[in-house]
Amino acid sequence: MGNPRSSSAGRHSTEQGFGDGPLIPAKVALLAACCAASVANVYYAQPLLDAIARDFRITHADVGGVITATQFGCAIALLFVVPLGDLLDRKRLILLQLILLVLSCIGVAMSSSPWMLLAAMVCVGLLGTAMTQGLIAYAATLAAPAERGRVVGAAQGGVVIGLLLARTLAGCVADVAGWRAVYFMSACIAVVMLVALLRRLPASNAPRAQLAYGALLRSMGSLLLHEKTLQIRGMLAMLMFAAFGIFWSALVLPLSAAPWSMSHTEIGAFGLVGAMGALAAARAGRLTDRGYGQITTFVALVMLLAAWAPLFFTTRSIPLLIVGIVLLDVGGSAIHVVNQSMIFNARPELHARLVGCYMLFYSVGSGLGAIASTSIYARSGWGGVCALGAGVSLLALVFWAVTVRRGAHSASDDLPDRQIVDVEHIR
Repeated sequence: MGNPRSSSAGRHSTEQGFGDGPLIPAKVALLAACCAASVANVYYAQPLLDAIARDFRITHADVGGVITATQFGCAIALLFVVPLGDLLDRKRLILLQLILLVLSCIGVAMSSSPWMLLAAMVCVGLLGTAMTQGLIAYAATLAAPAERGRVVGAAQGGVVIGLLLARTLAGCVADVAGWRAVYFMSACIAVVMLVALLRRLPASNAPRAQLAYGALLRSMGSLLLHEKTLQIRGMLAMLMFAAFGIFWSALVLPLSAAPWSMSHTEIGAFGLVGAMGALAAARAGRLTDRGYGQITTFVALVMLLAAWAPLFFTTRSIPLLIVGIVLLDVGGSAIHVVNQSMIFNARPELHARLVGCYMLFYSVGSGLGAIASTSIYARSGWGGVCALGAGVSLLALVFWAVTVRRGAHSASDDLPDRQIVDVEHIR
């Protein structure tokens, strides 16, 4: 299957990042915490789907559209907003997005019709994603190349914690004060973030792209067409996040029904089980820095596929559900960090566009997984959901094996700069 070690590991170990000084642990922790709080907005709705369905009289087959609307907002952000980080002052852009996020969360909480809800959820998905991915790209820019995997892993660890604890927090708040209170709470958290980042977010002296906005967007098309690592790792991300969306979007439906009949708090608590994924994210980043990205990917994909066996017994065994969640989240988190670490082996001024292109695959996978999952559940029950998830996970493993056998990863991982050098000349 070829040499699993990446020859590019540590090739720029003497280079520095583009911050105003060393990226000390406190700054990394701030970025990780803000990533967690930002991404949580994209996932608050998942354990609330049954309550939202009752409030707006939406069927179980259609309520997955709430998640799809959020992912549509994510896609808009990745295409048109995240790339602005290569063009504008990144700190000011992030602060503006936070102000708009506050207003969007309030809009969700005050929605009076399904259409108002969907429109507000699009905005929440857009701004939550723009914030999260902008911060990850910012962290990659500030870090020196030799520690980029570790820093991106820490930021991604914050993302994992945020997306998992979002379900727990949303469930607890919804049981106490209703699902709308979740979004009022999120608006308050965004205000706290605004103050913290205004005072503490490090400055970046990374060069900005000398492009018009239209040319900037066209350069993303060039990256998608010509950057092999982005294409391969993006496809893995799409399949992995589709598997995530299939599981987490449908989980509330069997757990809220007989025989379990769990509350939102109890359902959301399963997000705590998946918090082990944050540990996997940090470890995966370090392994990628050392050149073990391909081995880590293989192990993680096997875990992702194996998770569906215990998950199949969710309606009969909570312990097996827990085992499945751990396998799913650890495997998925490791894949995600390896993917990002590999595509960030490029010029710092391209980080925002690279993460925007990569996360487009995530948005498509998550949106399709969510709507397919609730539709399959309405027709075939939990067994159908698990069969769909296992099929998608197997496809990811086969796709990775084929690309490694053909040597596609190694060619692009060794020469990322040469492959994308021409994007700045697109006008």
